[in-house]
Amino acid sequence: MKYNLSNMMCLDFFLSAQNKEDYKAIEPLLITPEFANFPLKSFDIFVDSFTSKMKTLDRENDINIIKEFAAKYKWTSNIDIIFKDIDFEAIVLTNDKQEIIWVNEGFKEMTGFTKKFAQQKTPSFLQGKDTCNVTKERIRENIKLNKPFTDIVINYKKDKTPYRCEIKVFPLFTKNITHYIALEKAV
Repeated sequence: MKYNLSNMMCLDFFLSAQNKEDYKAIEPLLITPEFANFPLKSFDIFVDSFTSKMKTLDRENDINIIKEFAAKYKWTSNIDIIFKDIDFEAIVLTNDKQEIIWVNEGFKEMTGFTKKFAQQKTPSFLQGKDTCNVTKERIRENIKLNKPFTDIVINYKKDKTPYRCEIKVFPLFTKNITHYIALEKAV
């Protein structure tokens, strides 16, 4: 008899729902050569797979939202190239004055600040007493150059906890620069 992973997960779910007495009654039936090499007695495999798929779907959804902005503002920037091979937790989209117009859900998870709170603020609201002035100046200068750049800055979460944040900033163009996108992750 062949067992596939789907059947094994169903069995795993069934087994986890049993009380001790019922489990003891069916346990001898589980020790067969087919199961001996694959003793699945937890739901971990499914949860890990589900979590991974959800992260992939969240990333795809975030990229699709940015593509909607790209169509709306007629950016000539290649969105797929911007996201290619970049690991990020948060996306911050600003206008040309660096005012936040959109953040993804990962921003809230990373910083504790809601989307609504972040909108119309500049990303500098995340900075605090340990944010290096030299780093802040370097970021301002890089934005003026209108070229993609990467930097690391000390930011602060809503609960005032500092964290090192890697930012990858990309200017977004029509004929002129109209917006900036920052892909961020705690490092």
